[in-house]
Amino acid sequence: MNAASASPPDTAPIKVLIADDEGLVRSGFKVLLDLEDDITVVGEATSGDDAVERARATRPDVVLMDIRMPGLDGIQATTRITATRGLENVRILILTTYDTDDHVFDALQAGASGFMLKDAGPAELLHAVRVIAAGEALLAPRITRRLIGQFTARRTAAAAADGRLSVLTAREREVVALVGRGLSNTEIAAELFMSPATARTHVSRAMTKLGARDRAQLVVIAYRTGLVSPDV
Repeated sequence: MNAASASPPDTAPIKVLIADDEGLVRSGFKVLLDLEDDITVVGEATSGDDAVERARATRPDVVLMDIRMPGLDGIQATTRITATRGLENVRILILTTYDTDDHVFDALQAGASGFMLKDAGPAELLHAVRVIAAGEALLAPRITRRLIGQFTARRTAAAAADGRLSVLTAREREVVALVGRGLSNTEIAAELFMSPATARTHVSRAMTKLGARDRAQLVVIAYRTGLVSPDV
């Protein structure tokens, strides 16, 4: 008892909701996640509508969201969850089977914090859940090229882009461009010769000014406005 009383208090585990219409997929994810001391599965959903309702009921930290589900799809469910009062801090990780899924761009637009392929290894999935829960963005490397192509194709006119970015300082533009290239705060700090804390502050200010929910939204903005292009 003395040893137990001397132990530091446990940190609350990351609460995960799994939304997928395939039972085997949900079961596999649940077994993997529940083996981790810092992660707990608080619910399972078989459709987009179900995901929205269970998110409201369980208030998860992270939702593993399949894009293609019957009825309300994963993108529509993401939109509803991120727009629901009280669920602003819920992070959504989009799961896709195909590395050319045309809906990935739309999912990020809807408020998802990242995406990855369903066939990713266990270590990748666990890392993704922890990264997303910490408020970071996660873009699976194997489909980033495809995503960049979509950003470029849908990019707005230069005049409109300049108007949107005019709220940023020159330094903030540099930082957003580096976020768009996938750099972490530590890497941005090294690139611009500043401390990681300063880089984090610039990222936070840029998110506030541009109305970005998280870093994934900054990536969307960086490409849509032409601040970053595929050849960078």
